[in-house]
Amino acid sequence: MSKDTENGAVPRPGYETRDVNARAIYAFGITLALVLVATILVTRGMFGYFSKTQPLGPPTTPFYTGRVLPPEPRLQPEPKLDLHTMLDEQQKLLNSYGWSDQATGKVRIPIDRAMELVLQRGLPVRPQTRTNALENATQPAVGASGQPSATKRRRE
Repeated sequence: MSKDTENGAVPRPGYETRDVNARAIYAFGITLALVLVATILVTRGMFGYFSKTQPLGPPTTPFYTGRVLPPEPRLQPEPKLDLHTMLDEQQKLLNSYGWSDQATGKVRIPIDRAMELVLQRGLPVRPQTRTNALENATQPAVGASGQPSATKRRRE
């Protein structure tokens, strides 16, 4: 026999009592169960509320073949195809002749042709007033390279 039983001491349990707090584990388990029950009850109440306030309508018959569209805004079923279609339409507009506004006589020309015309004719220049002409005459127009600018060279 051990000394503890001979001296009349109470025998200890066969596990470590200082590492595990059984009361805290039981309290956590009971709290967890109460939270789960409360969550289930609240969720059930919300579903009941929504089924009363937002009914889905009558069920469709299996023989109905029409497609009911959802309310706006609708998602794109094939966004990549839509993007390619839009880009193709824009390319056709950029590379074709046509009326931009037939009532005013504005036309649309391909962008490559428009760039050629700008190179041939140049960009429109604002007419200079008398004071601007005097200022430009006294100050030489010099570009970033130190050479006279294109507008100054064109006038000379």
